[in-house]
Amino acid sequence: MWLYLVSLVGLWTLLRFFRERQVVSHLQDKYVFITGCDSGFGNLLARQLDRRGMRVLAACLTEKGAEELRNKTSDRQNSISVKRFHDCGLWGLVNNAGISVPLFLGLWGLVNNAGISVPSGPSQWMNKQNFASILDVNLLGMIEVTLSMLPLVRKARGRVVNVSSIVGLVSFGGGGYCISKYGVEAFSDSLSSARLSSNTQMLWDQTSSEIREIYGEKYLASYLKMVNELDKRCNKDLSLVTDCMEHALTACHPRTRYSAGWDAKLFFIPLSYLPTFLVDAVFYWTSMKPEKAL
Repeated sequence: MWLYLVSLVGLWTLLRFFRERQVVSHLQDKYVFITGCDSGFGNLLARQLDRRGMRVLAACLTEKGAEELRNKTSDRQNSISVKRFHDCGLWGLVNNAGISVPLFLGLWGLVNNAGISVPSGPSQWMNKQNFASILDVNLLGMIEVTLSMLPLVRKARGRVVNVSSIVGLVSFGGGGYCISKYGVEAFSDSLSSARLSSNTQMLWDQTSSEIREIYGEKYLASYLKMVNELDKRCNKDLSLVTDCMEHALTACHPRTRYSAGWDAKLFFIPLSYLPTFLVDAVFYWTSMKPEKAL
């Protein structure tokens, strides 16, 4: 019995191995639009796809970011600022750049990578606008771009790659970030510790004296220490994520979902399947506590 089971698992693994290594033909004729390419995942993915010979339209927040990316890639790539994108539209920019793209070809890939993670912190430190600023970019912005591009993706029978997060499965922080990523999951870069720390201090300073009294200065110090340690523990190899994106765009048989990193596969994803009361207990016993009971 066990021999048959092992054989079936082995055959399924081999079949999946060969299926996932079949590459789409004529990559050099396919166009991919990527948001959030100033740095991080989007920037690295744009350069990876450019090396594969694909034609990349990379949207950057600033003109400086677009210029720096253009200097690192071939003539096949067109890096554009968000302002120019809104002013001209996708095909206006393509035509202005001298790239001939017959409309019937459409858009092979749309990668919704743009996102922000600040302000983040305990929810009681925040106001409605703090939540809205993240949701506008990470969720509503992603939906807007997707809806506007879907007709072009449909023409090419292409793919949409939405970049979510493990916190879209297990929420372990306050603010709008986890909410936005749950929204991304339902609808379908990395930042330095210095910026995260300054964001936390900013939120603390804007809270009421009552909230500061409840949490206490020791909580703030512990929270800032946790933020810095989390940044140090994060894997600096961005290719773990961009390799998943590249596979989703170039494989004949892409997966529906990708999980990058062994921490996601072995801890966070299994944790998301546990009963809610157990997950709550894990985070309760491992999280920091305010000086006064809420």
